[in-house]
Amino acid sequence: MSLTVLGINHNSAAVEVRERVAFAPEQLVEAHQHACAQVGLGELLILSTCNRTELCFTNAAADADAGPRALQWLAEYHHLQPEQIADNCYQHNDSLAIQHLMQVASGLDSMVLGEPQILGQMKSAYAVADEAGTIGVELGRIIPTVFSVAKKVRTDTAIGENPVSVAYAAVNLAGRIFADLKETKALLVGAGETIELVARHLSDAGVGKIVVANRTLGRARELAQKFGVEAILLADIPVQLETSDIVITSTASQLPILGKGAVEQAMKVRKHRPILMVDIAVPRDIESQVGELDDIYLYSVDDLREIVDQNLAARRDEARRADELIAAGVVEFEKELRSRGAVDTVRALRSQAEAMRDAEVERALQDLARGGSAEQVVAQLARSLTNKLIHAPTIELKRASAEGHEDVLLAGRRLLGIDDHQQD
Repeated sequence: MSLTVLGINHNSAAVEVRERVAFAPEQLVEAHQHACAQVGLGELLILSTCNRTELCFTNAAADADAGPRALQWLAEYHHLQPEQIADNCYQHNDSLAIQHLMQVASGLDSMVLGEPQILGQMKSAYAVADEAGTIGVELGRIIPTVFSVAKKVRTDTAIGENPVSVAYAAVNLAGRIFADLKETKALLVGAGETIELVARHLSDAGVGKIVVANRTLGRARELAQKFGVEAILLADIPVQLETSDIVITSTASQLPILGKGAVEQAMKVRKHRPILMVDIAVPRDIESQVGELDDIYLYSVDDLREIVDQNLAARRDEARRADELIAAGVVEFEKELRSRGAVDTVRALRSQAEAMRDAEVERALQDLARGGSAEQVVAQLARSLTNKLIHAPTIELKRASAEGHEDVLLAGRRLLGIDDHQQD
């Protein structure tokens, strides 16, 4: 069985490409099942976030065409031609695929080095794949190992200290633009994990007022209770824009939430007081044309790179330590996989030895029932069992010696546990 990761991320493609292959949450269960059926994959996990879309799958080791077929499926599922995304895709196989997954889960492959959000996103993706029925024995062993190594990285390094995420970068940008955040009002669109992080950072930064707009009020009200913010529906956004200085969006919508017309109208009411808009979503929540308006400062996730880079220096040494832990994790996992190759042989050896034992014990019991001496019966049992157990190895060792295969003799001594100093 072979493991493959095929993906597109912030390093390989601009947001304009990434948003075209992103999956909406409601698509994912069906997409898992459709991909397995159409591509002929053994198992599959789809990870789709703001910065990446990855297919992690197993297939027959001899199936070299699985990667190209998966690429074609990904393109066609999103109504694209494969050549439109082929140059933006990367593929990792087997050990390199495991290493990549560990790096992703540990935050080492994120736009913001060491950001903690991705591990939770991967766990959610695993749960969805499990619900879809595309997690089997192989991924059921690999992915939990990936999570375990990621947890060790978090525990044994300082990669996650002073959390820096896209959400933090967005709030950091607001702090640079507005002299006093206490005098500002923030409108957050969406109510997922990213917006929750934004709300936390804004609250910690002392922003005067925070409003959360969401498709439904339930989740927005949870954030309202947690951070003391106001919860509204998406339909109320136009009115809120008129008094909002900071707008940060992160929804799973496949279409823009904010258009140029609505923002233009709000700016007239604001008398062109500036608004900072940060669109963290992929696909984007805010039409790109909004950035053309005067007094609107619009940033996408890609625009946050410069801010993000300023927060990386302190984490680079820890990232090197994390890479060492991941390399050790890959080696350990490969050793475990190789050891599993001996399971069938060990099981067969034990079964054979137990059959010999049972046969000799039965014979000994019959000898005792016929009145044989207990001492003689036990001695005969030991001799017979010993001879049977060493018969096959003895034949093969003699053959190896006769044919000059010293390596087989040495391997035989190790397998049989014979001390090198022991005399023949």
